[in-house]
Amino acid sequence: MSTTRQPPPGDLGPEPDEAGPAPATPGARVRTLVLSGASGVVPLARDFTRQALHDWGWLPAPTADRRAAAEDVLLVVSELVTNACLHAEGPERLRVAYGTKALRLEVTDRGAGQPAPRTPHRAGRPGGHGMFIVQRLCLDWGVVRAPGATGKTVWAELAAPA
Repeated sequence: MSTTRQPPPGDLGPEPDEAGPAPATPGARVRTLVLSGASGVVPLARDFTRQALHDWGWLPAPTADRRAAAEDVLLVVSELVTNACLHAEGPERLRVAYGTKALRLEVTDRGAGQPAPRTPHRAGRPGGHGMFIVQRLCLDWGVVRAPGATGKTVWAELAAPA
């Protein structure tokens, strides 16, 4: 896991649409949701991601393994968006991209901080578990900063179900 390297190249689709959600066309593999200025962004992001998973055939899940994979995606979305709310002036955009081997989540915010799992992780304490959960559930995750711009994009990739 690297928190500063650029995202790996892959087949996860084009750049996000700045104007708002991507159209729900058959076969679409990238969805973007503008969160800037919205209220209730965590459930909004979860519902948006759940709909994408449904459209892409992850849900309803026919097996326990596939159901667990979808639940992991929804948990990671919740953690990334919550972290942007708590530590980065709120999220601006959520991007969900589905490739043949992985599903990629990206949350863009205006914050200057650097997300990292708390070390040492203390399971018995409330709070502070978000990036630890992301690290444990994801294949990889990291942060991308645009040169000369404020904010960042925190991305995470989860394995696509077989």
